[in-house]
Amino acid sequence: MLFSFFFLMKNSLKKLRGSLWDQPMLVVAQNHLISYPTPSNLNANYNWGVLAGLCLVLQIRTGIFLAMHYTAHVDLAFHSVQHLMRDVPNGWLLRYLHANGASLFFIVVYMHLFRGLYYTSYAQPRELVWLVGVIILLVMILTAFIGYVLPWGQMSLWGRTVITSLRSALPLVGTSIVGWLWGGFAVDNPTLNRFYSFHYLFPFLLAALSLVHLAALHQYGSTNPLGINGRVDLIDFYPYFYTKDLVARLRMRRGAAYLVSFNPELLGHPDNNIPANPYSTPAHIVPEWYFLAVYRILRSIPDKLLGVCGVGLFFVVLRSLPWIHKPRVKSPMFNLVHQKLVWRLIADCFLLSYLGSCPAEDPYIGLGQLRTTFFFIVTLSMRALPKFLEFLYRKGRRI
Repeated sequence: MLFSFFFLMKNSLKKLRGSLWDQPMLVVAQNHLISYPTPSNLNANYNWGVLAGLCLVLQIRTGIFLAMHYTAHVDLAFHSVQHLMRDVPNGWLLRYLHANGASLFFIVVYMHLFRGLYYTSYAQPRELVWLVGVIILLVMILTAFIGYVLPWGQMSLWGRTVITSLRSALPLVGTSIVGWLWGGFAVDNPTLNRFYSFHYLFPFLLAALSLVHLAALHQYGSTNPLGINGRVDLIDFYPYFYTKDLVARLRMRRGAAYLVSFNPELLGHPDNNIPANPYSTPAHIVPEWYFLAVYRILRSIPDKLLGVCGVGLFFVVLRSLPWIHKPRVKSPMFNLVHQKLVWRLIADCFLLSYLGSCPAEDPYIGLGQLRTTFFFIVTLSMRALPKFLEFLYRKGRRI
């Protein structure tokens, strides 16, 4: 009797659970987050996308609470941040979670980008996934830049002055764009108000773009390390990859806990703890570490307009990669030329970041120009070089 009762209860719960998942809204979660068919051979490198989503959620949640205590005024912005750090209960935790969360966000996204490069995740038919991803990276850089300005420290003020003035190099419309961004003839209170509004809005735009990115990915499914058709060996996303993502999330939390608790200023610049002074220029203006590679490309070209065009070309090349490189063999395990090129490209990005933190003097200027040229040559040769080496190999075998 008791056994029959439990059997009936079990069947009832199964039917209830099934009917709940059949509801219009929940069926989307069921199809894309729980029973989504996933290649069984995905490794840990495929965790970075999920971690990027978690970082975005963290940034939005901490940002909403920080906005409650921030004052967007040039005379009060720096002091409102200090008030948050010293007087608001756990305010220091909120601010350091947000500041270091931005660094973790960029680390995760750059690793996600490098994984896509390594495993040729941009190849047909996933061009839209890559294109939306590059747009997300652009919006992230804009969001982080205008957020870096809000504490109104020395580096915030002068970094914004240097970067926003670059728009004046654009012919015809450059001066008008700079005037609109500044809200006057110099960086002042209207500029801070504009940047504060944009910084609050852009994370929600990032969330919407992330959903588009996810939808484009699920249209054709995930790639896999072997670069083969993985539709023949699929398993449900839950619970197999949830547990793998959980391990990655715990590791990231451990890194975040160390940064926030023991070394919260490790990835920041000490000059940003000094109130902004428009009459005192820092000896060496350096942006945050996640801008350094692009900043080095900008400074490697002496002409201001050509420097802006160089930065634009950097993102155009990234966006055009699915059409520049159309590999027949998608896995780096079976394409050693592609594997070596990607590792050199990643090493070049690290070198550009290091050179971006160095003063604008020799030998750093020359090295920066060399590494910038190398980056574009390697990227643009990803299609031609493997074919040329394959031709030489076949010709050698014939001889």
